[in-house]
Amino acid sequence: MRKFLLPEGEIPRKWLNIAPLLPEPLEPPLDPETKEPVSPEKLLVIFPEPLVMQEVSDQEWIDIPEEVLDILSLWRPTPLHRAKNLEEFLGTPAKIFYKNESVSPPGSHKPNTAVAQAYYNKISGVKRLTTETGAGQWGSALSFATQFFGIECRVYMVRVSYNQKPYRRVLMETWKGEVIPSPSPYTNAGKQFYEKDPEHPGSLGIAISEAIEEAATRDDTKYSLGSVLNHVLLHQTVIGLEAKRQMEEAGFYPDVVIGAVGGGSNFAGLSFPFLADKLRGDKPNLKVLAVEPQACPTLTKGEYRYDFGDTVGLTPLIKMYTLGHDFVPPPIHAGGLRYHGDAPLVCKLYDLGYIDAVAYKQTEVFEAAVTFARTEGIIPAPESSHAIKAAIDEAIRCKETGEEKVILFNLSGHGYFDLSAYDKYLRGELEDS
Repeated sequence: MRKFLLPEGEIPRKWLNIAPLLPEPLEPPLDPETKEPVSPEKLLVIFPEPLVMQEVSDQEWIDIPEEVLDILSLWRPTPLHRAKNLEEFLGTPAKIFYKNESVSPPGSHKPNTAVAQAYYNKISGVKRLTTETGAGQWGSALSFATQFFGIECRVYMVRVSYNQKPYRRVLMETWKGEVIPSPSPYTNAGKQFYEKDPEHPGSLGIAISEAIEEAATRDDTKYSLGSVLNHVLLHQTVIGLEAKRQMEEAGFYPDVVIGAVGGGSNFAGLSFPFLADKLRGDKPNLKVLAVEPQACPTLTKGEYRYDFGDTVGLTPLIKMYTLGHDFVPPPIHAGGLRYHGDAPLVCKLYDLGYIDAVAYKQTEVFEAAVTFARTEGIIPAPESSHAIKAAIDEAIRCKETGEEKVILFNLSGHGYFDLSAYDKYLRGELEDS
């Protein structure tokens, strides 16, 4: 079989919280003024109470509300595919599987947490949400999700992606999201960059600063984040929980689990349910591989230390692998991977040796994307294509060694709004940074 489905209605009914399974506690976020752990009260300025409680929870399993399950059922469970054509093209003895998150209405994994966050904000009386987006997948997902709960949505979109990906903006606006290129002249955080250079390419760090500033200065508004934080990664574990059941039905357990990493949400969503087996000692030889761009190599070249999650310094200090909160990545097309740091949970597992990491150049990632499109039929997002490149490399190594490994990666989104990038690649105009 090439496609493995779960019966309708069999969506996971609980999220997996990996924090209690860590061999040592996760370092807490710190107040930048006192350098003491941030109190939940300070987090309540920008997040609703249910999400703050999830952020600091020590429960391994957390119930998914029925209202959230009802909306997730529009596209979940998502299919698991066996990439047989790609295997044959590569001539590898490896078996390659991918979880297809591109089938959601916004076209990526992001609605898994967007719906949950919109729900918790709604029941907390929030009227407006602000957020940032890089490539536009998160902004699209939150604009989509807020429509179900009657919440307004303002999205600060990194300017280089705003210009590169106009149809992502159209998608957000169709779902009534208000999209503003960042840095903008509308916030103090944005002005300091905009006034020096109105065509500043922007970064996720700057866009986060703008969105947080607005949320912190309006009583009717909270901030929503699409990656990095514990509660976001928690919501994404529906991906891996479904994948585990589907792999069981296929008769396999992966030797290698792969995901692209920008902030860490799609990677964690697929890998954490499998990493739980490794942490418990049941699968000690499991390889879990995080893939990032060489233009923004946080895990492979960053420092493991406390840093701000945004550029201006409005967030608590969090311990992560970071290139520095003032780092502005080159304008690569994988806009969702242009973040200076990574999720604390992902960084902790990498530091402890449970995760491996690799970084690739933009052109070799697009070469892998085109190979996947021509064998499996789906045009992948540039972000997802990093995972594809790593899966192909793993499969080629199996060809060289004769190992029959089982490889699983996350196809976190489609690339049908990224065709300008493919056009540049196909014309030989795409450059490495």
